[in-house]
Amino acid sequence: MKKEENFLEDFKRALISTIKSISQQKDCEIKFGSPDKVSDKNVNLPEIKRLENLGDIVNVRAIADSEALRLKYSNKEIFELYKPKGKIAEKLYKIAEKIRYEKIGSDEFKGIKKNISTAFNAYKNKNKFVYKNDLEKNNKEVLMEEKFDNYLRNLFFNLEKNNKTSPGLKKIKKEWDKNFKKDIGLLKTNLRNQEIFNQIISKIISNINIEEQKNSEDDISDKERFENIDNNEDQERKDGKADKEREEQELTVAADLPETTDLSEKNSEEDKFEEVEDESGISKKKYRKIFSKDQKKYKVYTNEFDEFIKAEELETDEELLRLRASLDQQLLQLKNFISKLANKLQRKLLAKQNRSWEFDLEEGTLDTSKLTRVITDPFNSLSFKREKQTEFKDTLVTILIDNSGSMRGKPISVAAVCTDILSRTLEKCSVKVEILGFTTKHWKGGSSREKWTTNEKPTNPGRLNDLRHIIYKSADVPWRQIKNNMGLMLKEGLLKENIDGEALRWAFSKISKRKEERKILMIISDGAPVDDSTLSANSSDYLENDLKNTVSSIEKLSSVELVAIGIGHDVTRYYSRAVKITDVQDLGDVMINQLGDLFSEKKTLH
Repeated sequence: MKKEENFLEDFKRALISTIKSISQQKDCEIKFGSPDKVSDKNVNLPEIKRLENLGDIVNVRAIADSEALRLKYSNKEIFELYKPKGKIAEKLYKIAEKIRYEKIGSDEFKGIKKNISTAFNAYKNKNKFVYKNDLEKNNKEVLMEEKFDNYLRNLFFNLEKNNKTSPGLKKIKKEWDKNFKKDIGLLKTNLRNQEIFNQIISKIISNINIEEQKNSEDDISDKERFENIDNNEDQERKDGKADKEREEQELTVAADLPETTDLSEKNSEEDKFEEVEDESGISKKKYRKIFSKDQKKYKVYTNEFDEFIKAEELETDEELLRLRASLDQQLLQLKNFISKLANKLQRKLLAKQNRSWEFDLEEGTLDTSKLTRVITDPFNSLSFKREKQTEFKDTLVTILIDNSGSMRGKPISVAAVCTDILSRTLEKCSVKVEILGFTTKHWKGGSSREKWTTNEKPTNPGRLNDLRHIIYKSADVPWRQIKNNMGLMLKEGLLKENIDGEALRWAFSKISKRKEERKILMIISDGAPVDDSTLSANSSDYLENDLKNTVSSIEKLSSVELVAIGIGHDVTRYYSRAVKITDVQDLGDVMINQLGDLFSEKKTLH
């Protein structure tokens, strides 16, 4: 009996160490008692009297992981600020916030993802679970909360439908579909921006009028609620198909970008900014400070037709698969050559990384390599490890690719393959990669020029075309999930004009809001910015001057490390750190060498 008690105490200490390590809050107080009593800085875990099987261990770890993520990613003041009115609405709002920080943690820690997923499956199947006392109430309100939790987790974690969920809430599910689907892309984009996420969720829940929905559900008979649900499965499959067909659109909120003046609406710069900090600690006011001097010289006639979109939303899955196959076929020989270079970079980075861990610690990251000894003998204590400081620790590389018409053919194909291989290589070395592209929606101005023409063509209109900024790969999405996206660059008709200055500010705004310690922005272009519509109505150096000003501001006023590669053109007149290649097949070699040099250098802040 004493051995079991010792194991329980060791297990509790391991949980405490894990929570402090994940949350990075060494001074938080962790107690075992009622799970309902939770404060901003402290954690109360369920009392553990005995652990009968491995499932019990995983369930308790899942709760501890979730609480650690709450401490790390959830700000109580922001949470309270946007809390909706109504008892049930507040509970659903709390569920959504819990799913938000659990999703962030699951993306960052494989062990946490496994624990939370296993615990949720046990919860769905009504197996033993520490929080099952709520389910035992078996009342309509709890069923609604369970359905909402299940619904939202399916959206964010791509879980299978829970067929054991009561069919009586089918009506409210349709209502949720209608309200959530138009905003799910924005919610996913802003997972790490709690303020925007909470604000959107609160608005959705308030618009549903959940209290009225609950009263309506009270009228459903028990017989209807708990009848066999086979008849509903066909409809759920249809709903799922419809959901896929109208996949969420990832939008970049205009307020998140360094603003330009929309002359068609005559907005002022001051109206467009609020002094609020994003999660990286950079306020929108600071964005304005970095680019304010530039923006006085640069105007946008209208931005209402601009598009910020995921690559997979521009084409069907079948077409992306076909384009990817074409990309691989065209450049198989080059791909093998670049892979060899990438492997050299990988070995170089991993050699550093392998020497950067301390093992057999009482606190830190769980050492999964030694979990087998805990499973085979539960009385063994958990082992932790901690990564030492390295020059490339916690790094994000953003690659911004010119998608203009002059890149058509081999340049864009080589850029796509090189970036694709490099993304996989850095991912293996725990360096996150974001891949972006920029072009316009139309040749010769599109809707923006039409609006300008309708308004009697005022002089000096500024930028006069519709932007199309493409997200090929987000920083937190694994390469395997987006590998077909790179083929989109071969799509006939995609490549049009290039307005580099605004694209660079867009990429900078995205990378600046990230939490990574070191940020590298690499742009691949084949020359000067060109947009016939804009240049025909403004000075001939209008776009070029804007690019120079933007680059100068980033290099002098931010810690983002900017490097450019010019294909066939010398871009050193814009960028202080730039390389020119005359043969496009040298692109992979230059990209890898440039990054290799950066990782070999000591990071210096401006």
